[in-house]
Amino acid sequence: MSEAMKKFTELDKDIKLVLKPNDLDDTDDDPSVLRAELSCGHVTDPETLTDCCRAQLKDGQTEFKCPLCHEQWPYDEVRTLAKLTLEEQAAFEDKIGTNTVKKIVDFRDCPGCGSFIERLNASSLCVKCSVCAERTGKPFLFCWQCLREWKGPRPRADRCDNEGCTINQELLKDCPMISLTSVRDVQCPAIRACTSCGVLIEHTKNGYKIMTCNACNNQFCFICLKPADECMKTSTHFIECTAGVAPRQAH
Repeated sequence: MSEAMKKFTELDKDIKLVLKPNDLDDTDDDPSVLRAELSCGHVTDPETLTDCCRAQLKDGQTEFKCPLCHEQWPYDEVRTLAKLTLEEQAAFEDKIGTNTVKKIVDFRDCPGCGSFIERLNASSLCVKCSVCAERTGKPFLFCWQCLREWKGPRPRADRCDNEGCTINQELLKDCPMISLTSVRDVQCPAIRACTSCGVLIEHTKNGYKIMTCNACNNQFCFICLKPADECMKTSTHFIECTAGVAPRQAH
């Protein structure tokens, strides 16, 4: 472990320090290195915890959870045990705020200017950016699904005329059924379309049932296709889905 990296010392107070291997990094097992036991019981070091939480924020999350047992880590705990610098704290808190706003309101980044834009008409994929219009003096319309400048007639709820702005019905219809290793006794299609933007997502089998779309940060259950928060209201654990398997999305 590099001296430049964050690490624990015997001077760290109010932290349960242990001489155990890093549960979040199989390669980090030096028996002489102090590590911290998290509230969930797993053990890690400040650098690994920082990287893990940073990746969760990048994935659109607003809360930090142990990737092994899925217990939530309070932000105060993460801030302390990850030894976040003031710069890291500011970046984390800014990203938490941004992710929270995106979850509460249906926002996308405008492909023209990068501003957060809210879709006011859920029945139309054609969205107008008022920021671009004010800057350029002419309207800028983009597609909520493929995030490119709008082409073709409007309004439309299925696609614009940009090449590739469509859901591949053949893949949705013919993809194999898979069993997720994290969910017991359930099979579902290997490929789903994001329930918000329509981007196709293929499950690796080894991940969890809650998926985050990289294109729009929408979170939904890969099994029942309900929004993540709605699914978790009835299925309190990641290893089950009481809502049942949604049918294939192919028409």
